[in-house]
Amino acid sequence: MDPGRHGRRGRIGRGWRILGRVAAVSAAGLALSGCTGILAPRGPVGGAERTILFDSIAIMLAIIVPTMIGTLAFAWWYRESNTKATYRPDWAYSGRIELVVWSVPLLTIIFLGGIAWVGSHDLDPAKPLASDKKPVVVQVVSLDWKWLFIYPEQHIATVNQLVIPVGTPVDFSLTSSSVWNSFFITQLGSMIYTMKGMTSRLNLQADHEGTYHGLSTHFSGDGFPDMQFETRAVSPDAFQAWVAEAQGGGGQGGGGQTLDDRLYRDLTKQSVADAPKTYHAVADGLFERVVSGKLPPGPGPNAPTGGTPPDVTPKGGTM
Repeated sequence: MDPGRHGRRGRIGRGWRILGRVAAVSAAGLALSGCTGILAPRGPVGGAERTILFDSIAIMLAIIVPTMIGTLAFAWWYRESNTKATYRPDWAYSGRIELVVWSVPLLTIIFLGGIAWVGSHDLDPAKPLASDKKPVVVQVVSLDWKWLFIYPEQHIATVNQLVIPVGTPVDFSLTSSSVWNSFFITQLGSMIYTMKGMTSRLNLQADHEGTYHGLSTHFSGDGFPDMQFETRAVSPDAFQAWVAEAQGGGGQGGGGQTLDDRLYRDLTKQSVADAPKTYHAVADGLFERVVSGKLPPGPGPNAPTGGTPPDVTPKGGTM
């Protein structure tokens, strides 16, 4: 046996095994994300975004699959041993082939462009959701490294915990106390950025009770991995009961405190993995003072000194 051929076969076999492992890992990751992430939406926005994703994949497969099949078919038909294949060394042009080659990609672009056009208007983050219920207003501030949620109509606030009623739109106004950040509840949809000195708008809704994962998806320093929060979607009655408990000072960790300018300055100090906290009252206009800069911004990630990068280490570990 040719040792070179044997070596090539061994390398090919190892390559297929590696590809198989990569495919298995990818499939497992896709299945996991389908259970807990964007492929298992629990609201109208997330559901519409999943539909756009699946429609886009189907449209792209309409050109990818025939191209792959055509490549294999051409390779098989024009193999050296096929005497039926016509050899045309002087062939240069075919109008029918040109029509197919250009029309299929053109139709794909038209369909994808149509989906993007319609989706960008229907799913505009600032566009209110159609509902006969009054939206719950929530003001969001991204801090280092935690999330502050202010309920201006209920006059309460929470840290690292968002509670919303099922079947009711939620109108978010978002800003940042320091660096650029991003806000994403994977099963409800529409990631959006938060930026210092300006306000972003986002409308979401949860259609099913449950606890959903919220996180930051934009790197913002050492504590970024722990910049996560729980979103609890509860029944309207349970939401009203939670609001009454929070207003009475019975919420988590806040101890019946009023979130005023002084306590807000304490929140801007960098901290990691903060436990959920509830404030039974909020000073009027706090969010507006954060956006306008009347309250000092957070420090942001530590800047390099002396030309050396900042010391970033795992939580509780050493380099």
